[in-house]
Amino acid sequence: LSMQLLSSCICLLWQLLDGYINMALTCTFNRWGTLLAVGCNDGRIVIWDFLTRGIAKIISAHIHPVCSLCWSRDGHKLVSASTDNIVSQWDVLTGDCDQRFRFPSPILKLQCHPRDMDKVLVCPMKSAPVLLTLSDSKHVVLPVDDDSDLNVVAAFDRRGEYIYTGNAKGKILVLKTNTQELVASFRVTTGTSNTTAIKSIEFARKGSCFLINTADRIIRVYDGREILTCGKDGEPEPMQKLQDLVNRTPWKRCCFSGDGEYIVAGSARQHALYIWEKSIGNLVKILHGTRGELLLDVAWHPVRPIIASISSGVVSIWAQNQVENWSAFAPDFKELDENVEYEERESEFDIEDEDKSEPEQTGANEDLAEDEEVDVTSVDPIVAFCSSDEELEDSRALLYLPIAPEVEDPEENPYGPPPDAQTQGGANEEAAAGDKKQKQSGTEAPVKKKARTTTIELQGVPSDEVHPLLGVKGDSKSKKKTAGRPKGSKGKDKEFVRSKSFRDRQLMLLTSVLKSTLKMKNKEIQHVHIE
Repeated sequence: LSMQLLSSCICLLWQLLDGYINMALTCTFNRWGTLLAVGCNDGRIVIWDFLTRGIAKIISAHIHPVCSLCWSRDGHKLVSASTDNIVSQWDVLTGDCDQRFRFPSPILKLQCHPRDMDKVLVCPMKSAPVLLTLSDSKHVVLPVDDDSDLNVVAAFDRRGEYIYTGNAKGKILVLKTNTQELVASFRVTTGTSNTTAIKSIEFARKGSCFLINTADRIIRVYDGREILTCGKDGEPEPMQKLQDLVNRTPWKRCCFSGDGEYIVAGSARQHALYIWEKSIGNLVKILHGTRGELLLDVAWHPVRPIIASISSGVVSIWAQNQVENWSAFAPDFKELDENVEYEERESEFDIEDEDKSEPEQTGANEDLAEDEEVDVTSVDPIVAFCSSDEELEDSRALLYLPIAPEVEDPEENPYGPPPDAQTQGGANEEAAAGDKKQKQSGTEAPVKKKARTTTIELQGVPSDEVHPLLGVKGDSKSKKKTAGRPKGSKGKDKEFVRSKSFRDRQLMLLTSVLKSTLKMKNKEIQHVHIE
């Protein structure tokens, strides 16, 4: 009994350890919503098949926590950033790293170009945004409005033609992506003409609208066409202003729905999601998660009315309740609890259809219907998966990940040799064994090519900055626990990484279990001596 108790406690400890270390920090859907990529606290990227709700692939991407993720347009590539200032590009099918970029400061956000898979927009901490070109490993630092204010956020528009940047003084710049030329600009002001800091910029998947999350706890929705029409130093008015007038809630993360008709915002104080209708601006729904938890990330499904949110390392999926509609059935419909044999009425099929037309009147129409050919081979593109300027779907798109069974020692003929082969003796067996050895030596796994690492040099950027996920710079008494794998493992160590505090708790629990086990053994020995 004591050994069973000890083994069950150890299993419980490992379950707790796995749930603690493998903590989700960020998530993003691919373009079609079939795959969900989740960046974890231990540096791994877990790709979920969203239809089967199972893990399709696990990539040991980084040593430190993953702070940002983005899919390429065709779904074959995945770009990730970690808290150790590394940006990596991954092949989703193979799980191999194509190349890496090392930045001098932490990465707050990255975004792939919506149309050009060779470009990535990176927002380093306390630096101007950087436009990376993956093919030649070159980078371009985007111009900013004020060189002294480098708290800049940036985002591509829906088609990637323009880049919108915003700083801590509320200034929005619209730059041409190819030439970095300033096209338009305006300033976000409050009612008293004071400026407010820009926290994030998000674009809708459909239409020309985008939202700006500011430090004054108001979400402003603008029309991109109006911004371009106003030009430089314009004064456009927002279409909607969304806020929590009662609690004055600050917003952690905001995004549009797949069709661009709704906006969801996650509270920075608790696990709560606010959903507004964009056209009217009214609050539609408030979704409350577990109390006492803080929200980390929110993502809306590109096609379906489903929201994924991350809080305390757990990914929560929010969906509509399935309401049964019985009005589609006949009025005399009866619900059956078990199978009942149907008894056919004698006159059931004897009733003539009064509305049926005469045969001579519909003879020509019936001949036309018989001559009409039905196309059963061509496949029409799904409208939800195509953009407004596309007529066909991408034939190279990676919608799902193939899964093959892993066989450690496959047998060539599991049913044994045929009857005629038994008479040929041992010579053929020796020859077959030699051929098998040659095949095994010739079919060794190819050596993986080491990913190229490029160092990005940025002038005037402090190199001692700490990512916001890891705590405040210079705070030696920080209570945050060390995240990620140890540096020596380089992603190859598959054992769980244990933090110091958690390891202490584990040792205390094991010690108490062992003490109780020894006490039970001593009582059994004393009982035997007494008898």
